[in-house]
Amino acid sequence: MLTGRMVRVRHARDRLIPSYIEAGAPEWQEVAERLLTLFRGQEGRSRSELEDDVKETFGSDPQTLIHQGLAKLLEDRCEFEVVSGHPPEELRELVFKRAAEIRASREPEASAEDAASARLQLAAKQSHFNRDQILGAVAAELKMTADEVDRGLFADLKSEQRLVKFDDISAERLLQRYNVALAQAVLLRATGVAIDIRKESPQRYRQLLRAAKFHRLIVDFKKVGPDANRLYVDGPLSLFTATQKYGLQLALFLPWVLQCRDFELEAEVRWGTDRKEKTFKLSPRDGLVSHLPEVGSYTPPELAMFVQLFRKKIADWDLIEETDVLSLGDAFWVPDFRLVQRATGKAVYLEVLGFWRRASVEQHLARLKEHIREPYLLAVSDQLHIEDAGLEGLSAGIHRFRQMPLPDEIAKLATQVAQSSS
Repeated sequence: MLTGRMVRVRHARDRLIPSYIEAGAPEWQEVAERLLTLFRGQEGRSRSELEDDVKETFGSDPQTLIHQGLAKLLEDRCEFEVVSGHPPEELRELVFKRAAEIRASREPEASAEDAASARLQLAAKQSHFNRDQILGAVAAELKMTADEVDRGLFADLKSEQRLVKFDDISAERLLQRYNVALAQAVLLRATGVAIDIRKESPQRYRQLLRAAKFHRLIVDFKKVGPDANRLYVDGPLSLFTATQKYGLQLALFLPWVLQCRDFELEAEVRWGTDRKEKTFKLSPRDGLVSHLPEVGSYTPPELAMFVQLFRKKIADWDLIEETDVLSLGDAFWVPDFRLVQRATGKAVYLEVLGFWRRASVEQHLARLKEHIREPYLLAVSDQLHIEDAGLEGLSAGIHRFRQMPLPDEIAKLATQVAQSSS
């Protein structure tokens, strides 16, 4: 991700336009290759040394901000670690302790000499205060060399961390990632994002909604035309808490949107130190390319254990992560799972209500009451503080949970719902 000072945008009245670069241009391809050369095969070098190489190569170039942004994206693909023969904090403690002992041993004893004479005596003794002697003493104690102690003293500083792995990338993909990163940086300052998606398959909608849930986004999904739907996402600046983390999740969601064939994204952002209201628009015409592979659906991490335990413990039901897109009037519902009873083939949908905004949950429950007639279950997190009265009138089986749904309880409820639906 780019830092704030690396973001390049233009202003057209109330519009904010990122200064994209042409990924296929030979001059930018050459720049990207030069940068990649600085990162390839550099295992063992420190972070500061890599940064110095970039400055030395491009420091006086008028396009420095672009180079810094590209270098930042390459740095994000690096794995760094602390390389030291001994924990740096313990090395510092030993060195500082030994230095204090030596200094204390050389303090002038109290005498009748005047103050001026005492200062001369102290200065003379301190002139023999030898740094190499201290490093050597600590090295002997730890069975290391003095150079190893010296290098390890501050090895845990970010600038001194050593490169252990670089995830390589092509020049063209790097330039494409840069353009996407510019758009992502704008979304970090959004108050709200509306995305109109046209002529996409149900599988694509399911992928988008699952990705939104995976990134813990507060969303609303509505039908706005015969072949068009609108996905509205609250922006980080519309929330009172978790702004930075939520903004990052919104930015990480963008590459999923870029996989759509026909979309219009419009975001309201607050830009600059005075946070002026601006509009940011994005569509396939901007030429941004998603770096994500075409995959199916995502299961939020906290449900991974539930899926694993369910399949291990429950013999009567199959848990299937591929579900259907169900109509909720002017919106759609994509349940998290589909439970299929092995003996009868009956299906029961399962929706897990976890990271939701309270108002969104209430609206969602109202739509389920009105439109859903298929058998389904709701697993409701205690963190939502939904009262029993708010769940009345639902045809669903209700399971409340703290950290994750309990497989035995879900299977029991599914059996009851399947029997009642017949």
